[in-house]
Amino acid sequence: MRTLTYLVATSLDGFIAAPDGDFSAFPVDGDSVAAHVRDHPDTIPAFAHGVLGIEPTGAEFDTVLMGWSTYAAGFAVTRSPYPHLRQIVFSRTRAAADAGAGVEVVDADPLDVVRDLKAGPGTGIWLCGGGRLAGALLPAIDELVLKINPIVFGRGIPLFGPDPSIAEARAWKLAESERFDDGVVRQRLVAA
Repeated sequence: MRTLTYLVATSLDGFIAAPDGDFSAFPVDGDSVAAHVRDHPDTIPAFAHGVLGIEPTGAEFDTVLMGWSTYAAGFAVTRSPYPHLRQIVFSRTRAAADAGAGVEVVDADPLDVVRDLKAGPGTGIWLCGGGRLAGALLPAIDELVLKINPIVFGRGIPLFGPDPSIAEARAWKLAESERFDDGVVRQRLVAA
């Protein structure tokens, strides 16, 4: 069965972006970024492939899930950020006509969509963001890969949105942890 991995940058206080959605405070260079490019090439947007000298293989992920705000954050560059992956964007107010080529816009229940994806063929499913979508999908997330940055936002978009969909606390088991010279700590946690 396929797995759903929430791989995302976060602040020390658990925010994936500032209140206005800005995430530019997270580093774009340093040894943690180089490790991310090396270890997770499927998560790199297509516009950066040539610059970074990478070619995603789909070995780790073949599908990416995004909320509309996460997807729209890249409009200045492209409307199809991950053409090497199946791109599914969740929105209750936008339609396919608002998206780029190769991007599916769905208004279905995210948990139902993920259950169908997990039952089908393929490699991993990457939850790119945002926090509200992560909160809705929390019961279905199999793995967390958190890039914990040495920054405090104080307020912003929480890792799992303002109202995570959980009926009770959910435990995670630390599978890996790596500290980088640029201050980032990358942790991989699996559902306990």
